[in-house]
Amino acid sequence: MTIAVSLKVNDGVVLAADSASTLVALDPNGQAAVVNVYKNANKIFNLRKGLPIGVVTWGNGAFGKASIERLVKDFRQELSATLDPKTYALADVAKEFRRFMYEDKFVTAFGASAGGNDSLATGFFLVGYSADGEMAEEYRIDMSPQGCDAPSLVRPLDESGASWSGQPEAISRLLVGFSTRLPETLVQLGMNPADVGPATAALQANLTEPLIAPGMPFQDAIDLATFLVETTVSFVRFGPGADTVGGPVEVAGITKHEGFKWIKRKHYYGSDLNPA
Repeated sequence: MTIAVSLKVNDGVVLAADSASTLVALDPNGQAAVVNVYKNANKIFNLRKGLPIGVVTWGNGAFGKASIERLVKDFRQELSATLDPKTYALADVAKEFRRFMYEDKFVTAFGASAGGNDSLATGFFLVGYSADGEMAEEYRIDMSPQGCDAPSLVRPLDESGASWSGQPEAISRLLVGFSTRLPETLVQLGMNPADVGPATAALQANLTEPLIAPGMPFQDAIDLATFLVETTVSFVRFGPGADTVGGPVEVAGITKHEGFKWIKRKHYYGSDLNPA
């Protein structure tokens, strides 16, 4: 499992994620059970070295025998050979990323055999700047056995905010003001299902905590994104069940002039032994 965050302010966008990777298998009763939780998965990537384009992932960690990390790096290699750094549009990069990851890899790996297996669902925030962009862009891509829609713009280019996915409960309670389970709870308490949407929208409008200011310094945006991931890690740690969010927190910042910069990052190799 995962917590993946994209947090945008006027000066750029921050990507933050945990490093947990959960291995699930069927128990003797045919029920899905956690076999192991690894703590060193990579979920944030620079999609083109030297350019302000990044992606963070959540959900399924592999398509067949190929990890998401390997596939994203395969796409990076393809993109590096075809992208014109002076004219590219991020929306086109997002479309090509969807084509490569879903049509070429997801469908090939799972095909019709995926059925209704929701554990295969995989998502991405692809963010950064177009070649002539003044403001950062954020695109969301969700793929599952039911299909994969075109990349969707998370918010208008002139707006700021945070988006998150994976295990959203902690951040939802903190920023939105209520649990992700509230809608189903209201129905269980007797509310007409048709009234649930308007009710939760009204609650969100009144309870959302305004922690994100469009003009906040970029370092503060980095600190806030890090805090949201770390809070989720602790929330899951003390909750019942396996620690399916955890491991080192990784953070990257993307700005117009500095490009993609790592803030926190882990390596399985040491730079002293691998200077190149």
